[in-house]
Amino acid sequence: MPTDQILVIENQYFGCVNWINNLFQFSHVKIEQFEYYQKMSFRNRCIVFGANGLVQLSVPLQDGRNQHKPLKEVLINNREHWQKMHWRTLSSCYGKAPFFKYYEPWLQDFYQKRFDGLWEMNLYILDWLKKVLSIPSEIGFTENYEKIYPAPIIDHRSKWLPKNFQDSEKAIRYQQVFEDKMGFQKNLSVLDILMCEGPNAKLS
Repeated sequence: MPTDQILVIENQYFGCVNWINNLFQFSHVKIEQFEYYQKMSFRNRCIVFGANGLVQLSVPLQDGRNQHKPLKEVLINNREHWQKMHWRTLSSCYGKAPFFKYYEPWLQDFYQKRFDGLWEMNLYILDWLKKVLSIPSEIGFTENYEKIYPAPIIDHRSKWLPKNFQDSEKAIRYQQVFEDKMGFQKNLSVLDILMCEGPNAKLS
């Protein structure tokens, strides 16, 4: 059963498994909407599992990664053909996964859409994930920016980053495409568990 405590968390680009799992653990979730962009985070990147190991997919941004502006003002650099590259990588990593064909139509359509803002795109992804995973929590948005939230509010903003996403934390286990070759890799993008487990992904 989800706890009645409120969780505050950032939005991610096809968030990691433990990030998504948090949305099942709390009945009320607030997505941070007033923060400034933070580089080297999962706000514009995700990590998937290919035949040669882990692959980091990064959404290129106008003004680069060192910009200091509100997240809602961060623009995607669509002059780079990042969508084509991400789709090609996902097809290579998961083309033989049990549920690739199940999600292929939506993902193929997604990677043909144009999104100008990072915030807008990540909300579009979150809305899809809520539907395909039947996320039960009530998801809203922060009313203002707070550097520190007092108890009993739980603050998990930037809890999982590319530099520490596999650090000591209980793994949610499932059979991965290349597990026999390279061993289980925990806390990858939610795309990994979706491709392997489909609608039955055990995230709660």
